Amino acid sequence: MSASPTFRAHSAPSPTPPVKPVVSFNRRELDTILRLYGRMVADGEWRDYAIDLMKDRAVFSVFRRTSEMPLYRIEKDPKLARRQGAYCVVAAGGMILKRGQDLSQVLKVLEKKKHLRLVDA
Repeated sequence: MSASPTFRAHSAPSPTPPVKPVVSFNRRELDTILRLYGRMVADGEWRDYAIDLMKDRAVFSVFRRTSEMPLYRIEKDPKLARRQGAYCVVAAGGMILKRGQDLSQVLKVLEKKKHLRLVDA
């Protein structure tokens, strides 16, 4: 009896570049942001948004019109989580309106103020 050699096909590992980690918003964060976005769209204040996911931060940009610069940017930067807070709201001119650890508290800067009026009786 002759033993036949067994040949196995081995595929050489393909040189794929390592996957770069990307910072993103989780489901809870997106729910909080989109709830505010929906209210502002219903009020006619905002009309469009964009989400940018980068290696160092995630940005949710809000537009009044599609062709404009963003009205506000809601940013998540995990590197700043222990110092100033991972979340911040940035105005169109680049000024940081609010920064903090809790997204819902940071987004309160964008909430419309309820105006109280004196009503004659």
